[in-house]
Amino acid sequence: MPVSPPIITAAILAIGDELLSGRTKDKNIAYLAERLTECGIDLREVRIIPDMEQAIIAAINALRQSYHYVFTSGGIGPTHDDIMAESVAKAFGRLCLFDPRAEKILSAYYQAQKQELTAGRRLMTRMPEGAELIANTISGAPGFKIENCFIMAGVPQIFQAMVQEILPLLEKSAPVQTIIIPCPLGESRISKKLGEIQHAFPQIAIGSYPQICDKAGQRWRLEIVLRGRDHEALAQAAAAVKKMLADFEEET
Repeated sequence: MPVSPPIITAAILAIGDELLSGRTKDKNIAYLAERLTECGIDLREVRIIPDMEQAIIAAINALRQSYHYVFTSGGIGPTHDDIMAESVAKAFGRLCLFDPRAEKILSAYYQAQKQELTAGRRLMTRMPEGAELIANTISGAPGFKIENCFIMAGVPQIFQAMVQEILPLLEKSAPVQTIIIPCPLGESRISKKLGEIQHAFPQIAIGSYPQICDKAGQRWRLEIVLRGRDHEALAQAAAAVKKMLADFEEET
């Protein structure tokens, strides 16, 4: 019997007081979640924490021991609250140093812009000793990788560019396939039968998701979503859901 490849898991850690206050609406989590799904990587946890050193250290150490990959956004930059590099270095027990490779990249970037690499801008080249660089094709200042953690900028355009740089480096799992089945019935009516189908196909994730169809909130629609890596079992579960709906229709 063939051995199934391991399922690769991941967590996202978003850093920023502005996220917790609601001032900034996060776009990075949704973007990265979609890319990870495309790669067959299971996103298992998302955390949003403030710009506090101990919170960052605790979260990094917890997540990197629980998942194959940890991806962060925010907290790397030239301002007083950009403490990510220093905090990650402490989490790994390493020195936080000015990286000469990053300095060279950033110096060339600002020279091309006919601007000076100021002391404040140079702070963006600090990272834990031994870290690998993540290229930033938008604004020069690189992110970095240390062991299984990818530390990236919070600005969505820069974050997305960095994600594109690291995707080829990631170990992939078998892709997850999704089947969406429209349902004309309410959740309460199908819950028992849908639970029985879920019990029969434990390797398939089955969920029901109601959505409002009009502004007045008077019309609803329901979608049953099935997700799984075992394509044969997924097809069988979908067939069972469709039969369930047909049976209900015959009763009415």
